[in-house]
Amino acid sequence: MIKTLKEKWSQVPLTVKVSTAYAVCSILQKCLSFITLPLFTRLLTAEQYGQYTIYSSWSGILTIFLTLNLAYGSFQTAMVKFEDRRDEYIASIQGICMILCCVFLAAYLPLRGLWNQLFELPTFFVLLLVAEIVFSTATQLWMGKKRFEFKYKSVVLVTMLTSILSPFIAFVLIRLVSEKGYARIFGYAIVNILIGFILFAYNSQKGKHLYNKEFWKYAVGFNVPLLAYYFSQVIFNQSDRIMISHMIGTGEAAMYGVAYNLATVLTFVLNAINASYVPWVYERIKDNKCSENKKISLILAILIGLMILCVIWYAPEMIMIMAGKQYEAAIYVVAPVAMSLFLLFYCQLFINVEFYYEEKKMLIYGSIGAAILNIILNYLLIPIYGFIAAGYTTLVSYIVFTLSNYYIMRLIFKKRQMEDSLYNYQGLFLILVVFMVSGFLGVALYGNLVLRIAITLVVLMLLIIYRNKFLEALGQIRRK
Repeated sequence: MIKTLKEKWSQVPLTVKVSTAYAVCSILQKCLSFITLPLFTRLLTAEQYGQYTIYSSWSGILTIFLTLNLAYGSFQTAMVKFEDRRDEYIASIQGICMILCCVFLAAYLPLRGLWNQLFELPTFFVLLLVAEIVFSTATQLWMGKKRFEFKYKSVVLVTMLTSILSPFIAFVLIRLVSEKGYARIFGYAIVNILIGFILFAYNSQKGKHLYNKEFWKYAVGFNVPLLAYYFSQVIFNQSDRIMISHMIGTGEAAMYGVAYNLATVLTFVLNAINASYVPWVYERIKDNKCSENKKISLILAILIGLMILCVIWYAPEMIMIMAGKQYEAAIYVVAPVAMSLFLLFYCQLFINVEFYYEEKKMLIYGSIGAAILNIILNYLLIPIYGFIAAGYTTLVSYIVFTLSNYYIMRLIFKKRQMEDSLYNYQGLFLILVVFMVSGFLGVALYGNLVLRIAITLVVLMLLIIYRNKFLEALGQIRRK
């Protein structure tokens, strides 16, 4: 039987093998993260878990400044543009990151006491954070090149090795030391640093030089204009926890962090669907067959909405399993943040059009505006209503972000004098309204598990009855 499976696998096209391998790897990675979360939330107090939450939040923010997100953005186009000099390009990008980190340390070390108050981290862990950012970027660059070469086995191996070793070492350290929050941080960071250091050295040896004027000019010129967009997305994802920690405490930041992780657990599903959907919809736009997308986008909205509703409706039970009774208050953050994830799907529908026509400037303006609104609302409402307010400020900000991208997309069609037939806007709006009402209904029924299960079973029966329509739509996208 194993021999037969190997023979069948050998006949599968390489692109399908790669896509399947990365999808399975991503799912296993998320499952490991999801499985280990209940372990750490029970071993650590809320304040200790909050330390890891704050560290992760600052990691997301500093990565923008210390790497310019050069492992993304310009990287994909560079792998095509400099196809015969990929190793040299990667080594040069590492050189840029090293320079930026040295500049940061020159500003940080003389005034580290002041900086540490802002970061809410001791000096050792700020230095650890910088090292992790540098060497994790080296890992991302190496993986990016391997993906372009369709060498998926080594990428999957490194990803799974990191995913298994990190929680294991963190668990051992937590059992050995009293500073359990910092032990969790160190356990995860040291694995990323060690693996990243090896790959940094490998990339440097292959590329020879950390400086190349042509590569530096191209990479910086491409990514710097997008920094405002990248930073605004990080603000959406990380600023809530940092502001909660500064305003009301690390324990509350941990509460919000646990709820946020649960609410966004389906992000990888959304990304996977979008990765298959984008080439398909771009083909429709190119061939002037935009109207074919109306039905597909509606069905995708329904599928994603139903999956996110499952998270919202059973948030109390999931929080109890993942984190325990001490995080019970976090259940009321899940609904607004999960609704924001659904709005992010709508944003992506509109942003896909903006990227297709290379109209990125207005996207940046919309991102910055929504991010600033998020910070202002957090500043005003968190002191009054606590960490739960941050979930609703995120929701309001994403509503504004969605509307801005909708408006920008309509302007693009008008500017190009094109017929706007890509989406059924009335249908999308109706689905959004039903989704929102259903989500808040689930919150209202948090005290009645039996009724929630009964309603879920009815919806499941309807899905089974109409399953062919959903499968047919997904089949169209996969066939491109």
